[in-house]
Amino acid sequence: MTETRPGPDIAPARLPADQYAQNFCDLHPRLDPHEARVESDRCYFCYDAPCVNACPTSIDIPLFIRQISTGNDTGAARTIFAQNILGGMCARVCPTETLCEQACVRNEAEAKPVKIGELQRFATDHYMETHATTPFTRAAETGKRVAVVGAGPAGLSCAHRLAVHGHAVTLYDARPKAGGLNEYGIAAYKSVDDFAAREVDFILSIGGITVEHGKVLGEDLSLSALTKDFDAVFLGIGLAGVNGLSVPGEELEGVVDAVAYIAELRQAKDLSTLPVGRRVVVIGGGMTAVDIAVQSKLLGAEEVTIAYRRGKEHMNASPYEQDLAQTNGVRILHWAAPRAMHGENGKLTGIELERTRLDNAGKLVMTGETFRLEADMVFKAVGQKLNPSGLNGSAAALTLDKGRIVTDATRATTMARVWAGGDCIAGGEDLTVAAVEDGKVAAEAIHQALSA
Repeated sequence: MTETRPGPDIAPARLPADQYAQNFCDLHPRLDPHEARVESDRCYFCYDAPCVNACPTSIDIPLFIRQISTGNDTGAARTIFAQNILGGMCARVCPTETLCEQACVRNEAEAKPVKIGELQRFATDHYMETHATTPFTRAAETGKRVAVVGAGPAGLSCAHRLAVHGHAVTLYDARPKAGGLNEYGIAAYKSVDDFAAREVDFILSIGGITVEHGKVLGEDLSLSALTKDFDAVFLGIGLAGVNGLSVPGEELEGVVDAVAYIAELRQAKDLSTLPVGRRVVVIGGGMTAVDIAVQSKLLGAEEVTIAYRRGKEHMNASPYEQDLAQTNGVRILHWAAPRAMHGENGKLTGIELERTRLDNAGKLVMTGETFRLEADMVFKAVGQKLNPSGLNGSAAALTLDKGRIVTDATRATTMARVWAGGDCIAGGEDLTVAAVEDGKVAAEAIHQALSA
């Protein structure tokens, strides 16, 4: 007798009610004080430390670790915040395994770096729990006004540094909450207990920053008007557009944008209400692909597969993130590209994939060999793109390269008195820590320009 597979199966509450809290608990619980002291003692406190050079925000890592080792946890946090005001979130989401920890000289001695990220979280969490405000004193009012569009990591970093210098900042954001991807796009198990919102409150405690929500560039805001009304403008608008797969059947019910789903998950008060497929396929090879795949599994999906068109070594997701996916029961299928979605009565039933390979010139080519996976849900996690319509016709003044805003080393755009940073600019890394650095660099450049 042949078993008949059921139709599309997407449902909420696949797990017992108490299982969700367990599944979505803190991925890396904070070190306790004894653990932090022991770990900090492993640091060689290198002169001209390679870990500092590997940190996009140039935190003095040996200094803050030495401060932890001597019991000066508050001083350690001040050292971190001096370079990275979002040091708490970066400690949670940075791919430290490919940045500071990869550069740690302990790797040569024992293939085990100092746990820099966990030590950074220990110090920053301690400070935020014992202090109501950031460790900065705001300079006297300058009388200058700056508009910051986008309350993600780049915008928050820029706004805070400008406020420290005494400038008045109006921070605009399209969403009901500030934080950008930290609030809406990070996997829930990486940022528990509303940490993103608490960090925003911490940053705003400096004063001098007014936040206006529900303001969309191109609809409620005009870039040309902002440049007239303010002394300077910073764009930290991220990438609001979503890349499509451009395959037949993409419109079927069950084919879902991973970024939108993660945002819904992050704002859900009750995770058991989120519907998830029994059989899930994720298209993509980056951090978002891993985040949605793991979270689908934690929500109760039985079969979760990541399909990526290139090899393991080409994935944007770090080796650690790939291992995290696999240890959570996610299968990663390499050298496979989507060719078509299949469905019945408008609902997804499966995905057709084609084998790929690299030719002699290193170019990705299709082999013609296809296969099909049954699926109730397919998540698209193939990257995002800038929505140029939001620039209100200012694209003529703003130079774009491959759909992103061109800036110089100070993050100044080609439009007078407009700077930009974060995912929306060309040439940068799509990392929270890189966005923080963009905002900091731009703020210093804006301050110089306004002080001239």
